[in-house]
Amino acid sequence: MSMATDIPTRMLEVSAASEHGALTRAMTDLAGPALGRPLRGWWACFAVAVLALAVGVIAVTYQLRTGIGTWGLNRSVGWAYDITNFVFWIGVGHAGTLISAILLLFRQRWRVGVSRAAETMTIIAIVCAAIFPVIHLGRPWLMLWVLPLPNSRGPLWVNFSSPLTWDVFAILTYFVVSLLFWYLGLLPDFASLSHAATGWRRRVFGLLSLGWNGSLRTWALYERTCLLLAGLATALVISVHSVVSFDFAASLVPGWHTTIFPPYFVVGAIFSGMAMVLALLVVMRRAMALQSYVTLQQLDAMCKIMLATSGLLGLAYLIETMTALYGNHGPDRFMLMLRMQGPLAAYYWAMIACNVLVPQLLWSGRVRRNLPLVFAIALLALAGMWLERFLIIVGSLQRDFLPSSWVDYLPTRVEVATLVGSFGLFLVCFLLFCRWLPVVSIAESRAGHRTRLRVADR
Repeated sequence: MSMATDIPTRMLEVSAASEHGALTRAMTDLAGPALGRPLRGWWACFAVAVLALAVGVIAVTYQLRTGIGTWGLNRSVGWAYDITNFVFWIGVGHAGTLISAILLLFRQRWRVGVSRAAETMTIIAIVCAAIFPVIHLGRPWLMLWVLPLPNSRGPLWVNFSSPLTWDVFAILTYFVVSLLFWYLGLLPDFASLSHAATGWRRRVFGLLSLGWNGSLRTWALYERTCLLLAGLATALVISVHSVVSFDFAASLVPGWHTTIFPPYFVVGAIFSGMAMVLALLVVMRRAMALQSYVTLQQLDAMCKIMLATSGLLGLAYLIETMTALYGNHGPDRFMLMLRMQGPLAAYYWAMIACNVLVPQLLWSGRVRRNLPLVFAIALLALAGMWLERFLIIVGSLQRDFLPSSWVDYLPTRVEVATLVGSFGLFLVCFLLFCRWLPVVSIAESRAGHRTRLRVADR
């Protein structure tokens, strides 16, 4: 009789020990980079990123001292690399909201390993995007004019009928909500790090945790606030890039004046954001030994979302083509044929290949589990999305209504260096995040370990 009663007790002891060991291992793996010293691989990546950032800083400094005449702009093309990069980085920032907000609302557990990196990518991408409209002005201090300025006759209001003003309010709203959502998710981890750290790091993490005590009431308020912010962020996924598309759709330029741009831009933004998240996670998973937390199943699910958005993007290309061919508008038909056969035709077909054809390889499960191949597909998708924005902006402006003003655009070294610098800024910020903060949520990983252990016990 005593043997029978001892067996359940021993099972509970083994289960408790297994749970404690799993939770300790999760804490060590995820908090280790933030509390220890960076590896040589991190320093090598950081050195390359700092070098790229230095190239961009030099280019922007030279442009501000000399003027935007250092760019390749001409009488037809007034927007080029600067606005292309702006739209590209805003699009990259959309996947973080999709993964963290929409998947949270649908209670998808596979988001645990990828949500933190995606949220961080969103914030950094918005910062990278905000730089380009400022330097595009040539006189950055004039950026204050987008705000209501007080004067002797009352506030000097901005032009609310301008889509560029809509950009300011939409992007600021998106940035604030994304920052709150990101910081809220870090609160439990800051508390865990404050208990594990020593010295000045313990004090800093304790202040950042805002008095988190881990009580049931605190967790209830935390989950309720996360759901509220997730609902707000989900609406912003659609609204922000739709507003960005109004910069073009609200004009009369052939190739821009179309009603398909809002959903077209949203789908493209999610596609490019997913590609960036995949590229970052594949490298981060290997460099930081996170195979137990960023699993192949999670990357497989992201590849499926990327494949679905690639199909929607191909449908948008087809609708745009059929509208131009069968519509009764000559300039739109001319612009379509110019993209297919004109001086930028190589860019157009490269865009189709990178955004529509190459992602079709993801139908194969073997390809989705081949991480080097997934990384290459993600990089090609990013290149294709940048080409898409370049073709929309520069390809439409090179040939306007007056043939006498047609001039081909050629980028300068300053513009290329600025683009390289934006990638350098993005990578520097992301690597610093990986150095000082847990790249995977400690609290959600602990909950996942508990759930798996309980299922295994049953």
